[in-house]
Amino acid sequence: MEPRLDLLTVAVPDLDAARRFYVEGLGWAPALDVPGEIVFLQIGRGLLLGLFGAADLAADMEVPAEAVVPGGGFTLAHNVEGPGAVREVFADAVAAGARPLKEPQEAAFGGFHAYFADPAGIRWEVAHNPGWRVDPDGTVHIGAVEG
Repeated sequence: MEPRLDLLTVAVPDLDAARRFYVEGLGWAPALDVPGEIVFLQIGRGLLLGLFGAADLAADMEVPAEAVVPGGGFTLAHNVEGPGAVREVFADAVAAGARPLKEPQEAAFGGFHAYFADPAGIRWEVAHNPGWRVDPDGTVHIGAVEG
């Protein structure tokens, strides 16, 4: 298996609320929207985010419904060009219905960041990390930020 991620599917308790947040609230265009089933959003070059109702995802995986916990155990991250962009993205997300978790502020890693949760409880970090860059071929470089 190649070290690559093509699709990240997350369980949401209310697919319609998730659609409203990402599509109507944040203005993201679906790559494919199957009402009542799943919404796919392109979130990077060759990468989709699938929003799948929690009960339906459990059924698809043939596991008990309680085995699929919406919004659990991970964060998604969105890197931006500076502290002002962190503040702007955070404010836009909150205006779209996100729950603020950590207000925009200096980060221990030397950058600037904030956290919010979407209506399903999926946690996002919005960050400016001066040690992060992506080459034209998609290779990611991340290193220590010099103080």
